[in-house]
Amino acid sequence: MRIVIAEDLVLLRDGLVSILTGTGHEVVAAVGDAESLVRAVTDLRPDLSIVDVRLPPTFRDEGIRAALRLRPDPILILSQYVERTYAADLLADGRGAVGYLLKDRVTALDDFLDAVERVAAGGTVMDPEVIQQLFARNARNRGVNALTPREREVLGLVAQGLSNSAICAALVLAPPSVEKHIGNIFAKLGLPASEDGHRRVLAVLAYLNG
Repeated sequence: MRIVIAEDLVLLRDGLVSILTGTGHEVVAAVGDAESLVRAVTDLRPDLSIVDVRLPPTFRDEGIRAALRLRPDPILILSQYVERTYAADLLADGRGAVGYLLKDRVTALDDFLDAVERVAAGGTVMDPEVIQQLFARNARNRGVNALTPREREVLGLVAQGLSNSAICAALVLAPPSVEKHIGNIFAKLGLPASEDGHRRVLAVLAYLNG
């Protein structure tokens, strides 16, 4: 996989390059600011961009704004903190191929590399910490609030990017049970019948906006 990295911290940037090249990927550019990111992606057309939320010169939201300019290209955002608005902005186009991870997750190599593969393949991956914090914040969304505890659990795993089969394994449920829960989630969130992958992204967006 061909990857562009945008991270201003040299140690973390070099660490990401080492991890990714050591696992068979090709880092075609590693830059430290948003404009260099946009140029690299435009010129090199990578399979995935890994982007820090906060980049020079103000270290506020340059990274996320650059990422939004590059959509619908696959983007994996790294952030120091849970910032729900940024995660929701990335999902707003409903196209998938997007991830939002806390930087601490990079040290869990299997999880990080799995997220890289999923996002590049068109999936959606949200950090488990983002999902955990949202449980206390979504009472205003009547659709989300109508979900049963099990349906919330399933939606949380959908938000982490798990497939139906992976959800079955995580919750020790039979495939028909998971399919029924996901169908109920779509119905309660008022998501019309469409491509299942698209509805999964919209369900996660509803959860983030709750």
